[in-house]
Amino acid sequence: MSEIRMSFQNDNYLAAETARKNGIPKYRFYRFVHENGFERVARGVYSKEDVLIDELFIISQRCPEAVFSHDEAFYYHGLSDREPFVHTVTVYSGYNAHRIKADGKCKVYYVKKEFLAIGKKIVKDNFGNDIPVYDLERTICDLIRSRNSIERQEFSSVMKAYIARKDKNLNLLMEYSRSFHIENIIRRYMEVLL
Repeated sequence: MSEIRMSFQNDNYLAAETARKNGIPKYRFYRFVHENGFERVARGVYSKEDVLIDELFIISQRCPEAVFSHDEAFYYHGLSDREPFVHTVTVYSGYNAHRIKADGKCKVYYVKKEFLAIGKKIVKDNFGNDIPVYDLERTICDLIRSRNSIERQEFSSVMKAYIARKDKNLNLLMEYSRSFHIENIIRRYMEVLL
């Protein structure tokens, strides 16, 4: 049974999907979960009883294709001081995200499959677990692309926070903007704000 534990990056959480991908039969996985005192914390995700629930990690386990974006990335990168009430992720068009949308804790954005990996990086969340989040420049591209559905005040404060950052990479921002065909829009905003 030790190969089951070795198949997971985190000893506190086990996901049925990860077990399946690692070739562990269902019956062995569920027997291990039962014998070792894990309890169900989400569909297909199990945790030890005494562990604080890490919602971001659970979402990333339930929906491995999802990348945290928009409001979640604004908060993660310090562009907004408001912690999101609803987590925001991006998946590729056609991906069935019903598992994370059904409970109402996640808002899902869709992009073409070839755009999903642009700016994606793995970072440690507040619990020390690895989660996928878009980098700073991809986050700004997402802000611009979704500008009509974001409150004007939030849009303005996120843009100003980005411009004030010393670690911003305007060359990378322009490279990403070309991929998303928003180069002219980004350039206009930068001319006004810089």
